[in-house]
Amino acid sequence: SHPSYRHMADRCGTVFLQKQLNQQLTNHIRETLPSLRDKLQRQMLGLEKEVAQYKHFQPNDPSIKTKAMLQMIQHLQQDFERAIEGSGADGVNTMELSGGAKINRLFHERFPYEIVKMEIDEKVLRKEIAFAIRNIHGIRVGLFTPDMAFEAIVKTQIGRLREPSLKCIDLVVQELTNVVRAVTEKMQRYPRLREEAERIITTYIREKEQACKEQVMLLVDFQLAYMNTNHEDFIGFANASSDSQNAENTGKKLGKVTNQVIRKGYMAINNLGITARNKNYWFVLSSESLSWYKDGEEKEKKFMLPLEQLKLRDLESSFMSRGHMFAIYNPEGRNVFKDFKTLDLSCETQDDMDSWKASFLRAGVYPEKQTSEGTVGEGEEEGERRESVDPQLERQVETIRNLVDSYMKIVTTSCKDQVPKIIMFLMVNDAKAFINGELLAALYSTGDTQNMMEESADEALKREEMLRMYHACKEALNIIAEVSNVTLGGGASKMSTPSYGQSNAAPARRPPPPSASPRLPPARPAPGGLPPPLVPSRR
Repeated sequence: SHPSYRHMADRCGTVFLQKQLNQQLTNHIRETLPSLRDKLQRQMLGLEKEVAQYKHFQPNDPSIKTKAMLQMIQHLQQDFERAIEGSGADGVNTMELSGGAKINRLFHERFPYEIVKMEIDEKVLRKEIAFAIRNIHGIRVGLFTPDMAFEAIVKTQIGRLREPSLKCIDLVVQELTNVVRAVTEKMQRYPRLREEAERIITTYIREKEQACKEQVMLLVDFQLAYMNTNHEDFIGFANASSDSQNAENTGKKLGKVTNQVIRKGYMAINNLGITARNKNYWFVLSSESLSWYKDGEEKEKKFMLPLEQLKLRDLESSFMSRGHMFAIYNPEGRNVFKDFKTLDLSCETQDDMDSWKASFLRAGVYPEKQTSEGTVGEGEEEGERRESVDPQLERQVETIRNLVDSYMKIVTTSCKDQVPKIIMFLMVNDAKAFINGELLAALYSTGDTQNMMEESADEALKREEMLRMYHACKEALNIIAEVSNVTLGGGASKMSTPSYGQSNAAPARRPPPPSASPRLPPARPAPGGLPPPLVPSRR
């Protein structure tokens, strides 16, 4: 009641505090409700699509089970088709090759690489040709080059094509199995249906694998049955002697017409010392050289290595290196890079290393031959040189060697073309046709479709949790709508009414302030109280 506090008398007391707090709460609700409502609406819209199939769901309804089974099989057919053919952009794997892209790489990179890796060593081949010529002549001195030696050596070489062909089939089967496992993951809601579908498809692929291998073996037997020496690409005996040097160099580098770029990418060099070990460089492989740069901008070139007379071999990864390793070296023991005998390279994944090896193969850098090349002693090599000193035998060996090289190019070209076609026809396309046409009938033939369509316990919990979240969001939105009507519709005065520790009686009225006197002496402070502020005089 002091005149110094008269101007703030209406802002004191619990009634005013309650009004202020209610006003702040109302303002906070007005500011928060829109964002909270938007968040709940987005969450509810996201759940509506999934909840739509659960609203009237009855787990034991046969019609719902049949419909769900048909939908699952239809989605499986579409996903398998997209994985093999590459159509569509849903769920594309951006980390590694898979499905049809992986099979394509097996056909055109891995399979030719395995064929080249199976080629016999040059020294061993010439030794076999010399023994074959001598054994065919017998006790007689041969005046002419025997064609039986050519046929015997070619049959041996053709027989070696079985192993890479069968390995290609095994790799394709493995990739198809991975694709089936991936496309059946969407059937986790019905675990028994998923297991049965995966078992049926995998069993069918295994059956086709056996038929495919038998057909490939027949293809090799066809090549062994008849030597078509009248083939238009075969050089023949007449040209084998005169064009021996040209025939030897024919086709050594696949696709080498100009110095064209074959592949680019990052690899690590592992034998440059501790400071530069495992450092990634940007490599550019062309048909004549291998260059590496500091980065992908190709501005700072580190080195350019000619590929002439180079080979490559696999290396075992050590604790100081990472990834999968292989080395480039010179068979004659010369330095490859500065003072290093080898250039040790590493890739992060096995697929990257196989792709780089196939690219080096196109550039003419062949892998190390897997033969017993170092088992021949020096004495045996000397004996071999002494035995092969006959110039006529040397000419016959050179002629047969050129004939074998020319004919094997025809056979390997046919094999690289026919084996992928056999695999696609008998296994991949047949698997697609089986999934599209016979998988559903095979599932019904088991006679246990009702048990196969039993939901998993996790799926039932997921459905209940989703429905609970959906109804909770819906109820929260209704509450927010009611609160919005109160706070934004003029109901603030209702919220500002006292709600605690207050009687229904009207509050006591403040006594009116006494009339102001011209001058009042300063009041003494009460015990423990504060003195009123000094009012300046108006003199």
